[in-house]
Amino acid sequence: MRLLGALEPVPLEFHHAVVAIGNFDGLHRGHQELLLIAKAEAERLGKSWGIVTFEPHPRSFFKPDEPVFRLTPLPLKVRLAAALGASFVLSLNFDKALSMLEPQDFIQQYLVEKMKAAHVVTGYDFHFGRGRKGNPAILKEFGQQRGFDVTVVDQVADEDDSHSPFSSSSIRSALRRGHMAAAARELGYYWTVMGKVVKGDHRGRAIGFPTANIVLEEGAEPIRGIFTVRVRDGIKKDSTAWGGAGYFGNRPTFETNRTFLEVHLFDMDEDLYGRTLLVEFIDLIRPDQKFNSVAELVEQMTQDCIVARARLESLSRGNPCTAFTLGRAQEDGKI
Repeated sequence: MRLLGALEPVPLEFHHAVVAIGNFDGLHRGHQELLLIAKAEAERLGKSWGIVTFEPHPRSFFKPDEPVFRLTPLPLKVRLAAALGASFVLSLNFDKALSMLEPQDFIQQYLVEKMKAAHVVTGYDFHFGRGRKGNPAILKEFGQQRGFDVTVVDQVADEDDSHSPFSSSSIRSALRRGHMAAAARELGYYWTVMGKVVKGDHRGRAIGFPTANIVLEEGAEPIRGIFTVRVRDGIKKDSTAWGGAGYFGNRPTFETNRTFLEVHLFDMDEDLYGRTLLVEFIDLIRPDQKFNSVAELVEQMTQDCIVARARLESLSRGNPCTAFTLGRAQEDGKI
């Protein structure tokens, strides 16, 4: 897997590739269907395949004062794409110059001249170029003129609910409400965050629950509360996963204003400072709450850990996400 920047030349091995283009935030099951179509087309043509995406999220460019809840920041998006078999991700810098390009100029500059694309795959709702005037119909028309084919993938929905197509917006909504199973059903894997462990104030250790403190990207907004989590080393790709209870919130009992992600790992006491971890959110145990005393907090945390262990034991007997490509990759530690 190669992550390519907008300004660097595309290696010859990726010229004439099959290109999937879009934001792909979350790489949910609808995105996965699109990418697997790109993969199949690449195999048919004997070509490599990869993704063209945009950073920052266009919404962040147009509304810089409103942080976007990114389901998959670029480093995690790259890992997920690699797990699906992509050879490259080209990240285009979404700035004023890019936003002002006419659709035909965008196609010519990036898909024709830079990528020399053999085939482009995109979603039915993909818009691009100045004023979002570009659409799949324009992409198809220009592709015919410039010698590349275009496949447009229609909306994808669960077989049991064909009226509700998979969408990044509905997944964000589910996470904000604490509906982790619903989010996982749309994602096809358990929502995951990746971050580096930093030194905390040792409050958890002082009350018998040492935690790894992880910095999240601005805008991350799941419900505040206690979660059942699985944690993996972000560098090693193997099936080792540590179970635990995770906390996302601002510690109302201690009256702090900062938002934290803290993870208490079961049966694991390694030094994690400075290490990059992947944290999988399995389910919500309870929303955040303020306690009258530290003793009450400790009593509740003890119960939370019992619930988390039971949920992890149930997960070990059967993970529903393994029915999907990225869910299997996650279970095998290949993300």
